[in-house]
Amino acid sequence: MIVVTGATGNVGRPLVAALAAAGAEVTAVSRTPPAELPGGVRHRVADLAAPESLREVVAGAEALFLFPGGPAPAELADVVKAGGVRRVVLLSSQGAATRPGDYAFFAAYEQAVRAAVPAATVLRPSGFTTNTLAWAPSVRASRQVEAPFGDVALPFVDPADIAAMAAAILLDSARTNARPSAHDGVDYEVTGPEALTPRDRAAAIGAALGEPVRFVEQTPAQARAQLVAVMPPPIADATLGVLGSPLPAERRVSADVHRVLGRPARSYAEWLADFLPAFR
Repeated sequence: MIVVTGATGNVGRPLVAALAAAGAEVTAVSRTPPAELPGGVRHRVADLAAPESLREVVAGAEALFLFPGGPAPAELADVVKAGGVRRVVLLSSQGAATRPGDYAFFAAYEQAVRAAVPAATVLRPSGFTTNTLAWAPSVRASRQVEAPFGDVALPFVDPADIAAMAAAILLDSARTNARPSAHDGVDYEVTGPEALTPRDRAAAIGAALGEPVRFVEQTPAQARAQLVAVMPPPIADATLGVLGSPLPAERRVSADVHRVLGRPARSYAEWLADFLPAFR
């Protein structure tokens, strides 16, 4: 059995679908039941902020996809270990490696999971292409995008690729059973195939719509005011640091998607084609 936490999220939903399509026995976990699930997938309610709620869910599971939810990574990792889970794929963040001080939450999860399950695989994605959906209301209303650092390019990743990598790793682990897997103990950097600026992405939306989309550059202060409305100030500041002054490692296009899946990472244009109705 493979347990997927965060099963209703941008990564969890396509991961559950991919595992089910491959014939795996899947338990989807979230705080509230999803509207629908693939056939044969069972759902269990649990809250990662309350690790004990996951104890019965993971008991006897062969593998686990762990979304880093909740403030107690060590306690949650202990529950996973007690359940006898042999393989874990942890969704972390690129920042855990590039800015461990700013992304201490993710770094703590990596440390706790590695201590509990040494064979764990860690996925460290860059920013998600789905973050662009925050622009959808202004694009629909006025064909305009507002964002800071208009000419700073970063390799945003399609969450579908993260899900595909997690599925490939979990299914490989299931096939090897108790034997070692090539993914054991590996950290993967997960990015898109190209670095694009906010101005580039706004232009791509306009091209896909067949109408110009105007780019308006925000000041860092304006962008921060928006971010702190939806996230704690330290996370907002760390996010602005990556967006405005990325380190070389944060600008780099990784080959890990191709390495695991045997195909290139999905481009921004491919992601946009799937989500274009949100911008119309």
